[in-house]
Amino acid sequence: MSEAVQANKPFRAVQVGCGNMGKRWVKYALSREDVEIVALVDIYPAAAEAMANELGLTCGKFTSLEEAIRATGANLVMDVTIPEVHKSVVMTATALGCNVIGEKPMAASMQDAIEMKNFVNQHNKNYIVMQNRRYNKQIREARGMIEQNVIGQPGFMKADFFLGPHFGGFREAMDNPLILDMAIHTFDQARFLLGANPVSVYCHEFNPPYSWYKGNASAVCIFEMSDGTVFSYNGSWSAEGAPTSWESAWRIVGSKGTLIWDGKNRPYAEVVPVEPAQGAFMNEHMQVYPSAVWEGREGHDGCFEEMFTSLIEGRKAETDCSDNLNSMAMVFGAIESAKRGEKVQISSILSNL
Repeated sequence: MSEAVQANKPFRAVQVGCGNMGKRWVKYALSREDVEIVALVDIYPAAAEAMANELGLTCGKFTSLEEAIRATGANLVMDVTIPEVHKSVVMTATALGCNVIGEKPMAASMQDAIEMKNFVNQHNKNYIVMQNRRYNKQIREARGMIEQNVIGQPGFMKADFFLGPHFGGFREAMDNPLILDMAIHTFDQARFLLGANPVSVYCHEFNPPYSWYKGNASAVCIFEMSDGTVFSYNGSWSAEGAPTSWESAWRIVGSKGTLIWDGKNRPYAEVVPVEPAQGAFMNEHMQVYPSAVWEGREGHDGCFEEMFTSLIEGRKAETDCSDNLNSMAMVFGAIESAKRGEKVQISSILSNL
């Protein structure tokens, strides 16, 4: 066993996946005083060597995760591999006594995600998934307004997502590029905003004739949520002109008024006054802004901080795999609905839990 085992830092981390996003993860880890990078793992040795040279790391480089963990006594694995590899990484790491933090999506299939969650629980370990779009000051303020009952009981929520990115590469060859690669973010945001989980979904997935994608780059989804809200998602990755934010444009209608967030600017609500005019055909409304500013860290850093804090405090993280399964079920439920052309109950997607 290497000298890394003797390090007094509580987190002895193995980085799996040494590409550009992997660098983002390692840079954050290096900013913490309680983390030591004890190994880099990549199927391409040159990638691990390049990361080590660029970031000044002297740790071991491996092509086998199991070998890296056994050689270093690691207790944490940071998984930034492709989705098809996540299951192997998580199960190998967990079986060897490591907690895992990893990039979204949780898995390449719903069955894999369920098996991973069960395996992690059986071994009394943690697998936490990156959902960085929850960690945005504006969405936190929007959720705060809902929790403070500013718009009353939500009943109808809509998210519009219209962009025209020309990625090239694997996304333009996928069967379900929008839903499988991107909608996980918006679906997870919807759950976060409402504090609710999906009950059913009807999805019509399609590819407009002008699309430069091989697979379906557009979709309309209708979700029934556990709090009674109906959530409508309208999205396209082949939409030129008048783009929305990557965070989507949101309208949440409640019993007292409507919350608006365009994904770029501060959210606000228009609500019925406490004492509305009697007998009015259309109520007047007053504009309300968030009463409290969220001051946490944003983006990846915000989610990283929650991941590590949860491990230190010995609790489930906000984006623990057991919670993230519900967002995954929205993705695979939507794909299944589109294939069948009918409403799908989310319980059938989670039936192997």
